[in-house]
Amino acid sequence: MGGRALGIAACATLLLGSGAAAQGKEVIRAPGAPPGLPFSPAVRVGDLLFLSGQIGTVPGTRELAPGGIGPETRQTLENIRTVLEYAGATLADVVKCTVFLQDIAEWPAMNEVYREFFTEDPPARSAVAGSGLALGARVEIECIAAARSKK
Repeated sequence: MGGRALGIAACATLLLGSGAAAQGKEVIRAPGAPPGLPFSPAVRVGDLLFLSGQIGTVPGTRELAPGGIGPETRQTLENIRTVLEYAGATLADVVKCTVFLQDIAEWPAMNEVYREFFTEDPPARSAVAGSGLALGARVEIECIAAARSKK
């Protein structure tokens, strides 16, 4: 298991405690999610939603929103909003985001759009630059949200 996977597993154990298995895992598949991918768009365990990284693809396609980092960030956050809403949550429920950037020099432009979506009490956040993202994306964002289980 890689270092990142071990870190995620350790965080999940701390957040969920030993009762995680008893709470069950619910896979969230929002309408329009591409089929056949080796991950789930979101997973609910208890009152936590773990969203897979989203990129700025236009819904129903594998095409990135045109126009650079600003429009891509906006579409990424709209895609996150869609998954959250389908799971019964909102952007206000997000407690942690991790932002992956193709080029850290684009952080200010990404951050300008990000602020439009998290205007009050923004979630905790990390931002890192990588050497490549899926489909040549400039930004990818993953989130954890606090949301009550559907009954």
